Amino acid sequence: MEPMLSVRNLVKRFGGLTAVNHVSLDVYPGEAVGLVGDNAAGKSTLIKCISGVYQADEGEIFFRGERAHFARPIDARRAGIETIYQDLALAGNLGISANIFMGREVKRKYLGGMVHTLDETFMNEASRKVLDTLNIHFANFGEKIEKLSGGQRQAVAIARAVYWQAKLMIMDEPTNNLGVVEQHKVLDLIGKLREEQVPVILISHTLPDVFAVTNRIVVMHRGRRVAEKRTSETNSHEIVQYMVGALDDTR
Repeated sequence: MEPMLSVRNLVKRFGGLTAVNHVSLDVYPGEAVGLVGDNAAGKSTLIKCISGVYQADEGEIFFRGERAHFARPIDARRAGIETIYQDLALAGNLGISANIFMGREVKRKYLGGMVHTLDETFMNEASRKVLDTLNIHFANFGEKIEKLSGGQRQAVAIARAVYWQAKLMIMDEPTNNLGVVEQHKVLDLIGKLREEQVPVILISHTLPDVFAVTNRIVVMHRGRRVAEKRTSETNSHEIVQYMVGALDDTR
């Protein structure tokens, strides 16, 4: 099977600091890959190179079998890479459907195309359908995002990615600051993405979450990939040893 994403010898420097040091990574359809490491390990820099926030200094990225260069995050999104950061990039003063269609609003034309108005009926119905497929339900669909819980906001961000047919989902600490029930909801949504053959890169400090939903775990330490393990063949103690530098498969 061909990987959905293939990263080869990626390097990213900031002045004299090498934040990502010759990292390679493959992600296949329908799998979840945990990307873990201590603070300053290079995880966030790596995904920002993949998603177009940063430009790598060396190395190559292949997406869906073709060499990719994303000059901006919007280029990565158009190709099918959706990244959900901790801040979610949602507009708190807007409703659910407005956030799902934010930047890609559907409009109706009147008077021969001279007048354009938002097609709110279409956007509301489409938003409800995609939320239903993910088994996400809101008591008040018209609620503004700022009134929703953290887990509900995550659900809206995930639904947006699903609606726009994401081919790869990158999730940066999606369960951070959520209650136990909401954490489980987000993990369930990751499972549903996998069922739809949408691969997920999960960045998390919460190792129980990583072990609950991933197929493989990639560990970074000081900018390097120091280990890659099948989730079923390792444990939290071993992963922590790699995270702190006590173990290193590249030595």
